[in-house]
Amino acid sequence: MKLVILDRDGTLNPLGDDYITSADEWTAVPGALEAVARLNHAGWHVVVATNQPGLGRGLFDVMALNAIHTKMHRQVAAVGGRIDAVFYCPHAADEDCSCRKPSPGLLEQIRDRYGVERQDVQVVGSCAVHLHAGAALGAQLHLVCTGQSAPLQPGSDLPAGLPPGTQVHASLGDFVDQLLPVVLASATPVPGQASVSAPTPTTGTVIV
Repeated sequence: MKLVILDRDGTLNPLGDDYITSADEWTAVPGALEAVARLNHAGWHVVVATNQPGLGRGLFDVMALNAIHTKMHRQVAAVGGRIDAVFYCPHAADEDCSCRKPSPGLLEQIRDRYGVERQDVQVVGSCAVHLHAGAALGAQLHLVCTGQSAPLQPGSDLPAGLPPGTQVHASLGDFVDQLLPVVLASATPVPGQASVSAPTPTTGTVIV
């Protein structure tokens, strides 16, 4: 199985001045949902892992969060894609939990559910805490220059505070552009040689 774990805020939807508390406030980053669809069409499963401390702070309830994610699912379906599930941490920053990123608990739940080897999971997001959770998982790490990372440019030095080995991409679409040709090339047999399956290049509460 091929698995990508995405952050939500800043990666799939723009960051606002405060928490997104209703479906009306949720909009997609241009091109992000189309990138999810392209991953799906190439055989990748896409799961979202997101910290939602607004729940723990009482700024919105689970019904409102479900409505936000229902809108997200409908919009990605409208462009031919699918997000398999959303795993979220509902705890505030001062609560003692193992699922709030940068702790890896949320990502561990996803990996265990889908049964993918740690090194085969692609973790993609626009903020350091998501990538540090991915590093603790042992996944492959990808920063997209949207959300908190919008001022960054691919090819520049990796900013301090990001895990070593993080690859930088202009957008989620750019990540897909670079991932899929690698996958296709690795699966192409060399003429005159036996065909060997190549390994996949080096992923709370669930809402399906």
